[in-house]
Amino acid sequence: MSKGYFITLEGGEGAGKSTQIKRLARALENVGINTITTREPGGAPGAEEIRNLLVNGETKRWAPMAEVLLHTAARAEHLDKTVIPALKNGSWVISDRFSDSTLAYQGFGHGVDKAVIENIYRDAFSNFKPDLTLIIDISPDVGLARAGTRAAGGTNPNEDRYERMGVSFHQRIRNGFLEIAKENPERCVVINGELDEDGVFSAIKDAVIKRFEIKI
Repeated sequence: MSKGYFITLEGGEGAGKSTQIKRLARALENVGINTITTREPGGAPGAEEIRNLLVNGETKRWAPMAEVLLHTAARAEHLDKTVIPALKNGSWVISDRFSDSTLAYQGFGHGVDKAVIENIYRDAFSNFKPDLTLIIDISPDVGLARAGTRAAGGTNPNEDRYERMGVSFHQRIRNGFLEIAKENPERCVVINGELDEDGVFSAIKDAVIKRFEIKI
């Protein structure tokens, strides 16, 4: 059985991760790679219940550390029920967000100590990490405008709790993702999210080809 790989897409609100995940999954499937797409918070029944607690409601609904712990609980369910079984089965898994989002949003965004978040992750999940992380970088002004348009026409228009936290919060998140990429060059590739959809996908495809030495 071939080895499964774990690819995560990260970035601020409105970065276009969902669209690019669909395109990447389709490209991998077209060359015979069984691919599963998923998301955080969510990706498993229990994790989806926790998602509802995090993405809906008032912006100050949770203390920052409570958010860290809720995301960690959701991640435990996600890994146990979805990600790990798929990887063991030889499937490739593409996730819309993973642990880097917790560090960016709750760490850089809300000010929870980085070492505390990293220690919680290490205690819960040991040395498990994605094989490749694609960070779609976009300015908060552009991303939030896109996210607002998307929410207006979406099936879950109320999932906007983080979007309502202000531009300065989202600028700190952007800075956080770029810092994470700088500190993890062996795993992270920054993609210019302000290119058009085809341009973003071309950059993603190039990164996947380079990292896994495949043709897609």
